[in-house]
Amino acid sequence: MQRTLDEVRRDGFEALRQHLGKADMIRFLQQFETGYGDYSKGRHQWVDHISLEEVQRLSKPEPQQQ
Repeated sequence: MQRTLDEVRRDGFEALRQHLGKADMIRFLQQFETGYGDYSKGRHQWVDHISLEEVQRLSKPEPQQQ
């Protein structure tokens, strides 16, 4: 009999906790946050309105002030 996804998820969390400990398990899982929104749509909202010259200007490091 195949296990449910909930059972697999629960057992996976338990295996991580046993092997890594609670704190490192959380640190490991935080690497895989899925985020939200539509990246492509948001990117077009600003990229479509900026020139190549502006991108080049913004990408240059600012001179150091002494």
